[in-house]
Amino acid sequence: MTSLAGVFCGLLLAAVAATAEAEGQSSYIVHVAQSHAPRSSCPRLLARAYTSFLRDALPESIARPEPRVLYSYGHAATGFAARLTELQAAHLESQPSVLAVVPDAMRQLHTTLTPSFLGLSGSWGLLPAASNGAKDVVIGVIDTGIYPKHRPSFAAGSSTLPPPPSKFRGGCVSSPSFNASAYCNNKLVGAKFFVEGYEAEHGGAFNETEESRSPLDINGHGTHTASTAAGSAVAGAGFFNYARGKAVGMAPGARIAAYKACWRKGCADSDILAAIDVAIADGVDVISASLGASGKAPEFYNDTTVIGAFRAVRKGIVFSASAGNSGPGEFTVRNVAPWILTVGASTINRRFPATVVLGNGDRYTGTSLYAAGKPLGAAAKIPLVYGGDVGSNICEAGKLDASLVAGKIVLCDPGVNGRAAKGEAVKLAGGAGAILGSAKEHREMARTDAHVLPTAAITFADAERIKKKYIRKRPFPVATILFQGTVVGKKPSSPRMASFSSRGPNLRAPSILKPDVTAPGVDILAAWTGESSPSGLASDTRRVQYNIVSGTSMSCPHVSGIAALLRQAHPDWSPAAIKSALMTSAYNKDNYGNYIRDMATGRAATPFVRGAGHVDPNRAADPGLVYDAGTDDYISFLCSLGYTAQQIAVFATDVDCSATRTTTTASQANYPAFSVRLRSAASCAMLAGTSRPHTGQMLRARAAFALR
Repeated sequence: MTSLAGVFCGLLLAAVAATAEAEGQSSYIVHVAQSHAPRSSCPRLLARAYTSFLRDALPESIARPEPRVLYSYGHAATGFAARLTELQAAHLESQPSVLAVVPDAMRQLHTTLTPSFLGLSGSWGLLPAASNGAKDVVIGVIDTGIYPKHRPSFAAGSSTLPPPPSKFRGGCVSSPSFNASAYCNNKLVGAKFFVEGYEAEHGGAFNETEESRSPLDINGHGTHTASTAAGSAVAGAGFFNYARGKAVGMAPGARIAAYKACWRKGCADSDILAAIDVAIADGVDVISASLGASGKAPEFYNDTTVIGAFRAVRKGIVFSASAGNSGPGEFTVRNVAPWILTVGASTINRRFPATVVLGNGDRYTGTSLYAAGKPLGAAAKIPLVYGGDVGSNICEAGKLDASLVAGKIVLCDPGVNGRAAKGEAVKLAGGAGAILGSAKEHREMARTDAHVLPTAAITFADAERIKKKYIRKRPFPVATILFQGTVVGKKPSSPRMASFSSRGPNLRAPSILKPDVTAPGVDILAAWTGESSPSGLASDTRRVQYNIVSGTSMSCPHVSGIAALLRQAHPDWSPAAIKSALMTSAYNKDNYGNYIRDMATGRAATPFVRGAGHVDPNRAADPGLVYDAGTDDYISFLCSLGYTAQQIAVFATDVDCSATRTTTTASQANYPAFSVRLRSAASCAMLAGTSRPHTGQMLRARAAFALR
């Protein structure tokens, strides 16, 4: 990897060149006590100091293999990431100068019309109040990088944006595949990459044919999220003939700084922390992170993103993160610290219907992004078979019997392989089309994908009806698939909560409601990379400028962009005030006036699903009451969790919980919402205290709850 430390001091790079991976070493993040940390914020000096620290701290008996420093942290944390043996890590953790040694872990990504759906208008409300779409605000996007080649979403615009604000100290890094002088401008003001942790985690292996050691986005995810947050307005955007219209980010005047910390196999904690560290040093105003832990939510003091977010918020940076795509199960929400703005996913008033018409006349409407859009079997219905009868019920590649599939439509069960991959398997076996059943737990929801052959995704219940009441009972079942393009309208109700959106209660702090809010995250059109297909399949040779994708990864940048608008409109508001404004102004009714529906249950979504409600940008600009909070409030919250002084020290130094103004429980924190979970049918009365509303008034709220 080309060293960039000599170019600018803001990049945190390994002080020692990578050598052949030492046997038995793993990556660890070492949190050092502030009193023992080097007095410098320059990565080169920090790296030297921590390399020397390791030599001095490790006895000769365990000094080999020699540790290797991957990153040094001076803003998002105090400490470093290094390759260590298990014995070396254990010895370091026993030292009084070390607060914690945490194994590096891999995190996963939480993978247009929306501004008008949200009510953003250039003539009134938050957008004009934010002065040219937040031109003084920089959004740092931590993701898979960015693809600016021939992407007008990242152009400076016809009105030519002025230079970025002087407080922003970042920039773009060039490489053979990323020409910074050609790609970066007054819209795309930063582009950097972080790969040391990822590369070490995978034994130093890096496939240059599948990945780019540069800020260039190969995956598409980072390009999509960045353009959603702050893409410039582009007329005539669309995915083939779907979703045609004007595409524009939430904050079209805001600047974008892309920090690539996610790669083909995930995102290493050490790389994420390095990206946060550099984003803080660069002077961004908002950080957007559409990623999270894949397993159980870690304790806050062991959660790298939570620690980095705390340090960012302390510097006045709004930290927005995705809730996760592990719904509809309980306790699945991620990024649950109170200083993080956690976003769930919901629908908008646009859909892409595809209808399956059976030989008996029964019709089942699902969804599809099949590019050709021509009906399948319009002239004469096509034979229909169930995957389980022709080799694989889930339509796995290589398992379908081509002699039984050729020229037919195949009904596939959910599970194991991806949805687009199921269609690919049918195509490779000679099939004419596919019908994909959804997971049972997703109930009312079917997922839209960029399929490579005529395909419709339908609900689990509809797929079971077709299988059991038609295919099993007819000697020669046939079907047609009709593709109806783009439909915008009142029906069905919107917004609705996506079944996949992760839910509370909050595993680590049950009294803190998570997610905080919900925003558009289903079938979102935004810019895409030119390096990968819209389906993500290697066999798919299509390349597009825009793609339609779903996930809390898509809802997060919507809120990040709105936060940028609020920061521009109210530069004196703290991150907590911006978050509070979004929560207290959120709404809970759909376009029919009914409570927002949960697609996983068919009933009204609970606060554990939707949080405080759906974001309303214009109301958030003037919410009337804002709950503010700062470092002292968050430290008090951590004390209320029973954390030790050493555990809290990874967030802030010299904390004495016995002397700090503490809360009895997390529910008494100065937070816009709190939650109570009752074990059985019962009721309770609870006093939730807040100390400093923005209005300066004292507020006490008593709430009664009953669950049955």
